[in-house]
Amino acid sequence: MNEKHYLTPEGEKRLREELKQLEGPARTDLSRRLREAIQMGDLSENADYIATKEEQGFLEGRILELKYILSHAVLIEDNGKGFDTVDIGATVTIQEDDFPPEVYYLVGTTEADPTNGRISNESPIGKALMGKRVGDIVPVQTPGGVINFKITNIE
Repeated sequence: MNEKHYLTPEGEKRLREELKQLEGPARTDLSRRLREAIQMGDLSENADYIATKEEQGFLEGRILELKYILSHAVLIEDNGKGFDTVDIGATVTIQEDDFPPEVYYLVGTTEADPTNGRISNESPIGKALMGKRVGDIVPVQTPGGVINFKITNIE
């Protein structure tokens, strides 16, 4: 499975820094703690050993996940040309009826953070907006029913 992971340059940098931290200091600290737990003796009833082994599993799993994401990353670059249609990397202003406008930055699933205005291209709103233009009315299926958004700006 060759899945693409869309990342902003900042998102890629953040993931590379996390990977460096996990592969370096975090892994070294975990190894030290594991050695100390082993030196305590009887591993079958050693809570420190069991907890540290579980933590090691999570750390190694996260390292593999980060390596996979970074190896399948597609960078979202700002080419300075702007957007005619909604695409990943665009900042989109939408409005529902007489409600205040909402501004969203379309990113990949790895960087999605809806509470901070970063929605995934795979989210219901993100999917519905993709390829649309300023002035388009976009129906979005939500748990509460269909909501129609008007695209008022794309940057």
